[in-house]
Amino acid sequence: MNETFTLVLAGMAGVLLGVIFFGGLWWTVRKGVSSPRPAVWFLGSTLLRMTIVLVGFYFIGRGHWNRMLVCLLGFVIARFIVMRFTRTPVERPNSAAKEASHAP
Repeated sequence: MNETFTLVLAGMAGVLLGVIFFGGLWWTVRKGVSSPRPAVWFLGSTLLRMTIVLVGFYFIGRGHWNRMLVCLLGFVIARFIVMRFTRTPVERPNSAAKEASHAP
């Protein structure tokens, strides 16, 4: 029971780390594209995001491969969550667009 609870917490922490990483990437791209100095945004963001994720994985794993694996799974799941929430309105499917595409 205790090991299962630890793995669940590791998965939730992986999701949190993934949201921080991929959400930060999305935010950086939006800010960096319109910035006069995009290299500073991208380099600074990469260093900060990687540091947070690596330190998080280090403390969550603590030498246990199964915690690390579950944390990685949560991290990958967070990628899909962030992709879903950060889509532009053009990318979001709706029923009107589907009906219009099937018109003769």
